[in-house]
Amino acid sequence: METAAIHTLGLTRRFGELTAVDNVTFSVAPGQFFGFLGPNGAGKSTTIKMLTGLLEPSAGSIEILGKPFNSAALDLKRQIGVVPEGMALFGRLTAREYLRFVGRMYGLDKQTTDQRTDELLEFMQLANESKKLVTDFSHGMQKKLSLAAAVIHVPRVLFLDEPFEGVDAIAAGMLKTMLQGMIHRGATIFLTSHVLEIVERLCSHVAIIHQGRLVANGSLEALRAGVASTLPGAEGGQRLTLEEIFLNIVGGDQESAQELSWLA
Repeated sequence: METAAIHTLGLTRRFGELTAVDNVTFSVAPGQFFGFLGPNGAGKSTTIKMLTGLLEPSAGSIEILGKPFNSAALDLKRQIGVVPEGMALFGRLTAREYLRFVGRMYGLDKQTTDQRTDELLEFMQLANESKKLVTDFSHGMQKKLSLAAAVIHVPRVLFLDEPFEGVDAIAAGMLKTMLQGMIHRGATIFLTSHVLEIVERLCSHVAIIHQGRLVANGSLEALRAGVASTLPGAEGGQRLTLEEIFLNIVGGDQESAQELSWLA
């Protein structure tokens, strides 16, 4: 049986009385583009922080590339890339300085680091911003730099928390092409995004978390068939959008949503 790129068992995180992630178990196969969805506050970012070593689980276990993972697993951390919530960039560096720092931190030699830095800055359309400090970048430019830093060491597993937020349509198209190229070369990508059209276009498998609990997990086609079979009068072959699947599973009901009397 093929070793999972990401595997969790009973993953739980508590903050005092609040259980943000509750007994979550799932596996992501190598080379899979995996979408992790949920409403605001469902536990998506908390899950990613545990999967990347930024938070210790309160209970449960994580395996990355078949090995136990925790905040001290430096050998595994060198094989993953992360675009985290908030990005956490060093604002007083230029983009070139920042990528050189990240490349050397991951153990790349100077020649490789410099070559990949130049190529990434060109690809991300940041090459002409060589003298500008990161703190002066727009949000979209910072997002592109964060993604460049996440892939400079060619990670085997890439975690993306809202990578397309604030990125213009042209850059988003380029990034999608780059990510699909990584999948074709065997990388595994774990994506969270509120833009369901992007997830539907890129991901082959999806898990949905709601109020800290995993409520759906499977291929898009399996989820589509499962939801369609529960709808009144629906045919087994009815093709639902990911938005319709998501709203059905998490209990969203646009028709019964309350209205504001003063806007009605």
